Amino acid sequence: MKLEIRVPSIGESVTEVTLSTWLVEDGATVAMDESLCEFESDKATLELPAEAAGVLTRVAKEGDDLKIGDLVAYIETEGAGTSKPAKEAPVAPEPAKVSSAPVQETTPTYAAAHPSPAAKKILDEKGLTSEEVNGTGVGGRITKEDAVKAEKPQVQAPAAIPAKAETPSAPASSSNRVERVEKMTRLRKTISRRLVEVKNNTAMLTTFNEVDMTRIMELRKQYKDAFEKEHGIGLGFMSFFVRACCLALQKYPAINAYLTEDNIIYHDFCDISIAVSTPKGLVVPVIRNAESMSFADIEKDIKRLATLGRDGQLSMEDMEGGTFTITNGGVFGSLMSTPIINQPQSAILGMHKIQDRPMVVNGQIIARPMMYLALSYDHRIVDGKESVSFLVAVKEYLENPEKMLFGI
Repeated sequence: MKLEIRVPSIGESVTEVTLSTWLVEDGATVAMDESLCEFESDKATLELPAEAAGVLTRVAKEGDDLKIGDLVAYIETEGAGTSKPAKEAPVAPEPAKVSSAPVQETTPTYAAAHPSPAAKKILDEKGLTSEEVNGTGVGGRITKEDAVKAEKPQVQAPAAIPAKAETPSAPASSSNRVERVEKMTRLRKTISRRLVEVKNNTAMLTTFNEVDMTRIMELRKQYKDAFEKEHGIGLGFMSFFVRACCLALQKYPAINAYLTEDNIIYHDFCDISIAVSTPKGLVVPVIRNAESMSFADIEKDIKRLATLGRDGQLSMEDMEGGTFTITNGGVFGSLMSTPIINQPQSAILGMHKIQDRPMVVNGQIIARPMMYLALSYDHRIVDGKESVSFLVAVKEYLENPEKMLFGI
């Protein structure tokens, strides 16, 4: 029987996807639930599983834009098993034949198999290709565990060749001007469109302040090991910022509001969006009900979302919603910037690089670890007084973290 494989419904707002990568070859035998290809939507990348075991016939091509319900492939299920063995049964080796030719050492290679997105990233970081790794997944696919265990094969150095008299080499050409054209991904198109919409459709302003990170750095140094031992997660800076923002948002609810055509929607909860840079672009997963979470819970959720983002496994649910956004340009070395609002939210906080600067403390000039903060806000909802007061409140919580324990 020939089974049609079509683009599934992904979410209410998603009507079209791009087939970014085929994970199995045309004519290959696939197991039920084996990932066939990757789709890229406006917000996330997701894999399409096989609905039955059988032989795959591709219909769509990589790079095709497909609507929900469009035909992607066929699976011929007649005579196919329900699953595909991970490895073929071993065959007894034939007696070795003696050859008079000298034996040369070679680098082991394996049949090419498409790695999972997480495995591909790890292989790229190690400088390995899929041909150099033996996949143990379904159909020989390279799993994340295979990539973690993989090592660069040691190649025997060739015998030394007697040096020849040096001859002057021709000068390198300085006119090597190369251009390459790449199709914009659907995610990049969406990011571009939304950024332009924000600039054109909001009255965006940015206010700045700076925070002395001394107390937070002292706390992290004092309790970092005990915190990790107790909760199994490291204590980073982001949990302090999330907690400080949640307390400040409760004092200044307009910063945590949405603007519709005729109404302002206020929230008595804080769903904090955290901007995460991934190989495919910027994504903004959400920490739900952050106002009621502990530092450990916040750190664990940040790590979970960052890992999903790095591996391209974030779902639509992970990124929908969000009432306020925090972005950290400091991890890339940014000293100051003006972040762009993540619509339909009304504000976004930008963190930046921590840098020792001379500060006057009690009449003395002292080097202190300082960070610039930037709050971009929609002036249609947020007045200048509220935006400045909110940023001052965040600064006060960060410079006096004990206040966060009591919510004062």
